[in-house]
Amino acid sequence: MTYVERRLRLASSLDVPALLVTRPVNVRYLTGLASSNAAVLVRQDGTAALATDSRYIQTARQCPDLEVIEARDVAAALLTPGAAVEGHDMTVDDYRRLGGDMPVLSGQVEELRTVKDETELDALRHACALTDEVFADVAGRIAPGRTEREIARMLEFRMLELGADKPAFDSIVAAGPNGAIPHHAPGDRPVQRGDLITMDFGALYRGYHADMTRTVALGEPAGWQRELYDLVRAAQRAGREAVRAGASAHDIDAAARDLIADAGHAEHFEHGLGHGVGLEIHELPFLGPDRTGRLKDRVPITVEPGVYLPGRGGVRIEDTLVTRADGPELLTLTTKELLVL
Repeated sequence: MTYVERRLRLASSLDVPALLVTRPVNVRYLTGLASSNAAVLVRQDGTAALATDSRYIQTARQCPDLEVIEARDVAAALLTPGAAVEGHDMTVDDYRRLGGDMPVLSGQVEELRTVKDETELDALRHACALTDEVFADVAGRIAPGRTEREIARMLEFRMLELGADKPAFDSIVAAGPNGAIPHHAPGDRPVQRGDLITMDFGALYRGYHADMTRTVALGEPAGWQRELYDLVRAAQRAGREAVRAGASAHDIDAAARDLIADAGHAEHFEHGLGHGVGLEIHELPFLGPDRTGRLKDRVPITVEPGVYLPGRGGVRIEDTLVTRADGPELLTLTTKELLVL
């Protein structure tokens, strides 16, 4: 899908004369321009104007089928009577400065972004393939004495070596009791035999974010560790198998969550089952017990159940996959068998 086609899709959804898009990731989606200071005005007839400052103007002029304006105050340069603004992005101060009487819309571009075209999916597949390769390379180098921080840097350095733009997000490495903290920041704790080690990471490629989590055992796991792993693996499989176009966000979450609850660990799995991925690492749709809506075809999401036992450790297994009418297309292909290092 071309950028012009994306803007036409947005234009056809508007019930106002135009929408002033100021959120950087949405500007990129509609024009191809990655910038810290840009805006695009999309009119109901599908025509559009892009404004940015002198740092990005030469790149902006390469964006096709757009009127391009050089300005520092990009919103003021583009705002026209009757145009709506992105209420979830514009600050109250900027809204008042621009007049304070514009219609406000929220989430129009984000909703369009949920369904990916094949160019986007190709970039995401490549990001996931890089992520798989990074795991295969680094897992064999984990040994007692290496710190969580060292392992995280190993993951991130290998991504760059293999051609990623950069890490998709700050990598999580959580060993031993730190595995009970879902978003643990890697520290100086050395990994040791008897640890479960959770690694949550992903590569960014051409702006698209991969997201994968694997938990491994350093040395032969204890009985409770293998039991916990088997439970999460079964829940993750159930969640994946529930993913298809038309399935509800609540029901997909329940497919995994109910297994964990039936095993007596309801209070040890408190985050949502997954989220959309694309130009952002967390984007629509979200899977959770309180989420509404149904998945469409060609929507990349994660499925990532976990069980976290305070003071002992935890297990999380996560894949990136794409909804299809007849079931999910799995993008992260690393085995989900428990690896004993």
